[in-house]
Amino acid sequence: MKRVLLPLLCILPACALFQKPPRPAHAPPEEAATVTIPLAFPTEGRHIIDGTILRAIQLAMEDYLPWDRKLPKNATPLYECLNRRESYVVAAAPASPGVVLVSIIPNPDVCDIGTAPILDAGATYAVDVKGWRILAVQD
Repeated sequence: MKRVLLPLLCILPACALFQKPPRPAHAPPEEAATVTIPLAFPTEGRHIIDGTILRAIQLAMEDYLPWDRKLPKNATPLYECLNRRESYVVAAAPASPGVVLVSIIPNPDVCDIGTAPILDAGATYAVDVKGWRILAVQD
């Protein structure tokens, strides 16, 4: 019995390391009832993103800003801002057959950076869209 119990007790804490990404939050039914989705999708401001490009962007963004990233307790407001995905703009384009470039760029209109440029933020990724892996990163 002890031979089975000891390995089991050693393995159980490791299970905590295998976490699924969080599911998106949904509004309560009362709030959802106030929103009407139109039958005709708006054309003004619409962005059409190919599924391959979308997946390449998701892969690069997950590497750049992982969903489970923890901020230090003494994080500055600028550091906090630069650790939110909505603080960036993304450009994506095919580079060669099977490779998509994804550039993640800080949006200066979102984070109050003052007059100093942000030199150490952002990155460009080369993503293999056949094997779904990151080939290279340029910071």
